[in-house]
Amino acid sequence: MKEALVQTFQNLWAHKLRSFLTMFGILWGVISVVILSATGEGFRQGNERVLKELGKNIAIVWGGRTSLQAGGERAGRRIVLTADDARTIQGQSRLTRVATPELQRGGLRVKSAFNAASPQVHGIEPSYQMIRTLDLEAGRQFNWEDERGEHRVAIVGADIAKQLFAGRDPIGQPVMVNGLGYTVVGKIRHKEQDSNYSGPDNDKVFVPFATMARDFPIPDAMVPGQVSNIIVAPHEWVVDDLPRQLAERTGKIRDIDWALEKDVRTVLAHRKGFDPDDTEAMWMWDTSVNSLMFGRMVDTMRNFFTTVGFITLALGGIGVMNIMLIAVKERTREIGVRKALGATTSAVLRQFFMEGFFITILSGSIGLGVALAICAAINLLPMPERFVGMVLSPQAAALTVFSLVVIGIVTALYPARRAAEMPPVEALRYEM
Repeated sequence: MKEALVQTFQNLWAHKLRSFLTMFGILWGVISVVILSATGEGFRQGNERVLKELGKNIAIVWGGRTSLQAGGERAGRRIVLTADDARTIQGQSRLTRVATPELQRGGLRVKSAFNAASPQVHGIEPSYQMIRTLDLEAGRQFNWEDERGEHRVAIVGADIAKQLFAGRDPIGQPVMVNGLGYTVVGKIRHKEQDSNYSGPDNDKVFVPFATMARDFPIPDAMVPGQVSNIIVAPHEWVVDDLPRQLAERTGKIRDIDWALEKDVRTVLAHRKGFDPDDTEAMWMWDTSVNSLMFGRMVDTMRNFFTTVGFITLALGGIGVMNIMLIAVKERTREIGVRKALGATTSAVLRQFFMEGFFITILSGSIGLGVALAICAAINLLPMPERFVGMVLSPQAAALTVFSLVVIGIVTALYPARRAAEMPPVEALRYEM
């Protein structure tokens, strides 16, 4: 084996330019596979990160207007949501893991000892903080004692904290909300949020739901306990079932009546007295459906990139096979002499196979190293919101190495068999 390796290196060194050009095809193919695959994975993870800034797999529910007659009621009736509706959804919707009401008020004057602002103020329950990704940079979150006691405490977004306190630590600081005294107990980390339904969380002030309902209820509410909207978080298995619903659709995607929305609408229909099939009676923005659609787009892009890379790698392998066939033809008389002197078919096969395989693996290893260096260099640059950088997943790395080995075996084996099966007499007669 050692002798075969030495001879392989000598033969490659004797044709340095040809060996380099042959290796470059494989090297470039591996670089293409890694770079394109890492780019696609970076976009996929970046999209997931941005979507989680709003909340992972949540749905926002608003009341609408009925478009169908039901229970003796005319069409066009406005459906108003209440806190009790959220409790009913939580208890009766089999697809729902969490349902929590939300109150929103704009135009409230929030004043600290250093500055004042008029941000959006939201009344929320403790469960809201988990499903809406209100991760704190400092302080604490709301708890059920705050809710039951209707405590006047507040959590502030990163940008509104900077505006109100001019870079000072806001934790424990008093603020006046429309003349009522509140204490800041938490500050949300800065969120790179590019999707929202009422403005970015960085610009908001959050207070306990019960406190908000007491101090700042919705003006001119149509019914007692009226809320702005309800946030719903489904069970994981509901989200996992979305691809099946998409695959089994019989019409356009926009016509799909997604399972979560249908289930919540059915619960509210029984409570509010509208037709369960009336899709206009309530509105739902299901972010898990958005995530599914965007994920499919990103996966398609990533698969396209990866396929292009593997095609490039396969073309490099064809180049290696072509060069090895030329080498076999050039060394026909050498093969004849070696066989005449007693070289076995397996020895000749091993020699040419190792030359082709060595070229493939060496150039592939160099290409992998260059690609990883390029990825590392790109990751030092500032990244856009929906791109986390060049990410080579373990699966993609394993597939690249496996493909490289397979291509090395295939491209080296055929020329090696041609050389090994060559009759000695015909080889000795061969003239270039």
